[in-house]
Amino acid sequence: MEVKLWNNKRERDMYDNFAELYAIVKATEKLEKAYIRDIISPSEYETECQKLIAHFKTLSSTLKGAIPSIERFAEIYKMDCSAALNRLVVSGVPATVEHRAAAAASTTTSAAIVAECVQNFITAMDSLKLNMVAVDQVYPLLSDLSTSLNKLSLLPPDFEGKMKMREWLGRLSKMEAAEELTEQQARQLHFDLESSYNSFIAALPTATGA
Repeated sequence: MEVKLWNNKRERDMYDNFAELYAIVKATEKLEKAYIRDIISPSEYETECQKLIAHFKTLSSTLKGAIPSIERFAEIYKMDCSAALNRLVVSGVPATVEHRAAAAASTTTSAAIVAECVQNFITAMDSLKLNMVAVDQVYPLLSDLSTSLNKLSLLPPDFEGKMKMREWLGRLSKMEAAEELTEQQARQLHFDLESSYNSFIAALPTATGA
């Protein structure tokens, strides 16, 4: 006999989100242990960790109110994941970024700003995938991304991401808050974000001296 955990679509979505949150926490715990044991390279670790942190932040905002706290969620589902909780909840950035930021705290090319940019890119792209396409949903995300990109002095003024975000912010500022992007506009914005993100990542090695 099949036992249903939900009674309607809303409850089903909530349980689906719980399952995804569980998977993110478990994956982060495994990643942290792999990094500590030198099973994965620092660059591979950082890329994957940035993605998990960004996905976690997006999902946490979706589940706000549904669970008292991530720590309580881990306790309920008997998850042994102290390293993941430290990385996702306490730190919020990969260990490699923490190390670089500590070593170069006095420089304007702080690794913490790089981490912020990456997270803002991924959060914006994730939100579009979740069909968050209203102007008052999209504008703050692009504004945060534009601000973080402008903090990074290693990027030239004509950097693709900076220019694209300025164009989109200008376009959105002329629309009403409740208006939504068309499917074509959302697709183009996602393409511009992905293209700018790839250019951003490609610019980092020589810019940060990695």
